[in-house]
Amino acid sequence: MSLDGTYDDGNIFAKILRGEMPAAKVFEDDHVLAFMDVFPQAKGHTLVIPKHSHARNLLEEEPQVLAGLIQGVQRVAKAVRAALNPDGIVVTQFNGAPAGQTIYHLHFHIIPRWEGVAMGRHAEGGMADPDELKALAQQIAAKIA
Repeated sequence: MSLDGTYDDGNIFAKILRGEMPAAKVFEDDHVLAFMDVFPQAKGHTLVIPKHSHARNLLEEEPQVLAGLIQGVQRVAKAVRAALNPDGIVVTQFNGAPAGQTIYHLHFHIIPRWEGVAMGRHAEGGMADPDELKALAQQIAAKIA
């Protein structure tokens, strides 16, 4: 998909927001929902999405939505750090298929990194164990300030 197009209400993140699909939720407020990536690239890989948006990517989003979204990203990234004590954290966001975007609902990835541990490719290891994701979500949620 290119950078231009129509928002698809059937995308997986829209279904999670509507409660039609399960997610290991980490944090939720009026602006954002954070949950564990089911195809993690590292232990603790968390996604943060805007709750009230039909933007497919960063370029389509309104500045006022971005303000609340990036605050949520920072809040969750701090909790990931406090919960998992990584050596570093990747915060990334993709726009369009050539950039690596696979789900066309604006979202940020928070990926903890440890020295000497390679980051996996998305979906390389298959789908994560739901019970493991739930436990990680609870561990990170306990550190939300």
